[in-house]
Amino acid sequence: MRELILLRHAHAEAAITGQADLDRPLSPVGLAEAEAAGRWLKENNLLPDQVLCSPSRRTRETLEAVLGVIGYAEQRLEDRIYEAAPGTLAGLIDEHSDVQRLLVVGHNPGMEQLVALMTEGSSSDYRGMPPGGVAVLSFPAEASIEPGVATLNAFWWP
Repeated sequence: MRELILLRHAHAEAAITGQADLDRPLSPVGLAEAEAAGRWLKENNLLPDQVLCSPSRRTRETLEAVLGVIGYAEQRLEDRIYEAAPGTLAGLIDEHSDVQRLLVVGHNPGMEQLVALMTEGSSSDYRGMPPGGVAVLSFPAEASIEPGVATLNAFWWP
């Protein structure tokens, strides 16, 4: 089985006048949430082989806090994650189907819709994913990344 770990960025500060959405930092609460997510991943031995992260400041800061707890993992910023629809995310994940355990750090609504798409077969059947939330999906080793093929193994939020 291959595993996909989806991590929604933790709580961010509201944008200040003139600030681009990409530049919003984590709030102090968000930093604590991200560290808690890292502890949960480590306690459950869910250490990624590779990480793809949205280029936004809040996702990068979430990832930094998580890696501060779990240790180093190969990582890459991926522009396509920011504001991605679930189909875009699925395509990106499929490009990394050779990775045994992939962590994707991104945003809603794409993350919660991706969980529904991969497990239920429809992105309209999503149930929410709070800031700092983690979903762990498993895929059969040789299966293509397509709707309904994954199993939701764990769901955690701070």
